[in-house]
Amino acid sequence: MSYPFINTDIQGELILLGTGTSVGVPTIGCGCAVCQSADPKNQRTRCSLVLGLPEGNLLIDTSPDMRAQLLRERIGLVHAVLYTHEHADHLLGLDDVRLFPFRLGHPVPLYCEPAVRRRIERTFDYAFSSAPPTHAGAAPQISFREISTEPFELLGQRIIPVRLLHGPRFQVLGFRFGDIAYCTDTNAIPPESWPLLEGLDTLILDALRPRPHVSHFSIDEAVEVARRLRPRQTLFTHISHELDHAETNAWLPAGMALAYDGQRLKLRQSARE
Repeated sequence: MSYPFINTDIQGELILLGTGTSVGVPTIGCGCAVCQSADPKNQRTRCSLVLGLPEGNLLIDTSPDMRAQLLRERIGLVHAVLYTHEHADHLLGLDDVRLFPFRLGHPVPLYCEPAVRRRIERTFDYAFSSAPPTHAGAAPQISFREISTEPFELLGQRIIPVRLLHGPRFQVLGFRFGDIAYCTDTNAIPPESWPLLEGLDTLILDALRPRPHVSHFSIDEAVEVARRLRPRQTLFTHISHELDHAETNAWLPAGMALAYDGQRLKLRQSARE
């Protein structure tokens, strides 16, 4: 039996699928004003985004909320996945890529650093079993493409990896797509990475909460990063329930705001421009 296929055309757009911290907002069992808020912009799934590139849809991270995020935005197909790092809130939705190979005709390519690959191979070991599958789609069909800090092209877009620090002992990648940069899960930018973030139109940057954190920028620290880089606009992501959307935006400097789930941006530059 065949079924009608829904896949919204998002070419030329970037969609913030999730803008929340690792436990999401609302947080389980919390009765705070943000968790109980009726404002949909205070409802934050785990961090991820998707880009409609010239040659297909690129997903950044596979959050535990990936299925619901893609259904919400009516995105029926992902052509490749690019990973920032291997933490659970950026990885554990990977099993839900199982449908895509039926439509792609080949395994879903995963672009990641070696540490991410090792985590995937341990966490999703059933996807790499030598035993014959019981049926098609029983496990995610995936293939790895190793990346480093060297720029590369993917789905018609030049991508510049940006090394970031996520706490005292952990490194992650941010990514620059033309004049947009995505820098989640970080509390420090190494000296060699600052020049890669110059001349941006839009910076999407980690800003967890008002108080300092060992591995995330606070909102005040993130504001200082934005002031130094001076993009046209800065959107803060990986947000906890300590930041109310409307109240925080009311005092943020001009050109800065909290991002929200489902927010869409235009991709202004392609790889070949």
